[in-house]
Amino acid sequence: MYTLSEENYLKAIYRLSQDEGKITPTAIAESLGNNPASVVDMIRKLSEKQLIEYDKKKGVELTQQGQKDAVLIVRRHRLWEVFLLEKLGYHWDEIHDIAEELEHINNDTLADRLDKFLGFPEYDPHGDPIPKANGKMAKPYSVTLAAMKTGSTCRVAAVRDTSSAFLQYLLKLNIGIGTQIQLVEKITFDNSLVISINGKDHTTVSQKFGENILVE
Repeated sequence: MYTLSEENYLKAIYRLSQDEGKITPTAIAESLGNNPASVVDMIRKLSEKQLIEYDKKKGVELTQQGQKDAVLIVRRHRLWEVFLLEKLGYHWDEIHDIAEELEHINNDTLADRLDKFLGFPEYDPHGDPIPKANGKMAKPYSVTLAAMKTGSTCRVAAVRDTSSAFLQYLLKLNIGIGTQIQLVEKITFDNSLVISINGKDHTTVSQKFGENILVE
């Protein structure tokens, strides 16, 4: 059994490990909104429990046990998000914070039953793959809208930014998972994007917006 803080650190390190590059204490601090001193202290504690390994040159890495435990936390979080959206009628901008609390119910039988009840979903409402009990999962989406070629049409598959502010912005634009988007133009001045949503009027969005939308 781990503390809530320890579980949050494991999950944060796991998420950071999905991107290329070493995981630094600073990156962990920014991810969790914690001060560097507390991060250094937690790195020591997790190292003592043999959940992570830390080297200044290589950065922070999950051990085999740390990886296994982190994946189970992520599994519970994403299953709860599906449940909250599909069964309790929450909107996709409301489910993340609630799932953050429910993920700490450390009961693998509950997670397995929840998975079966939901029909074994492969992705959560934000498009992130849901790990199975054995740790396997569907391939994550990686191509951003900003990386698409001008004139191409794609489908929204996932969002990187799951903050309420960004998700509410998407709702205002009538964009969700499955929405069709055509990249009409890339503006050279500031790299903003002109897009057409479901074949309707053109809308201009920022480069940051395009980098937080994953497509297929």
